[in-house]
Amino acid sequence: MCNRKRCVKVVDASMVAASTQAAPQSPAPPSGPMPFDLSQPPVIEGFFPSPKSKDETFKEKFIRKTKENPFVPIGCLGTAGALMYGLRAFHQGKTRQSQLLMRGRIFAQGFTVVAIIVGVFATAVKPKP
Repeated sequence: MCNRKRCVKVVDASMVAASTQAAPQSPAPPSGPMPFDLSQPPVIEGFFPSPKSKDETFKEKFIRKTKENPFVPIGCLGTAGALMYGLRAFHQGKTRQSQLLMRGRIFAQGFTVVAIIVGVFATAVKPKP
């Protein structure tokens, strides 16, 4: 029923009973054990992590990696050196020397990439102790 100041909705008992019966019941929470514990690392079948023997510093790791594959740092230094001298020659206006040094830089980069790939394959083939 509505008049000018307010509307009143008339609801009978049959409508209330129908709406309460149609409302879905909330499911009960599962009462079993949790599928996993977030405070523990996951258990993966067939995987056994190797414990770290010791943490090594940046310097120790750099020396170890350089001894394993000495051609990568040599290639990096060659690339950086050719780039620096090539940019210096370009700045001084020596275009011929700059072009030769940029070609040398590309050669040094290729050498470094090949050294990385060979090092990865050598590490993969090397038997683990």
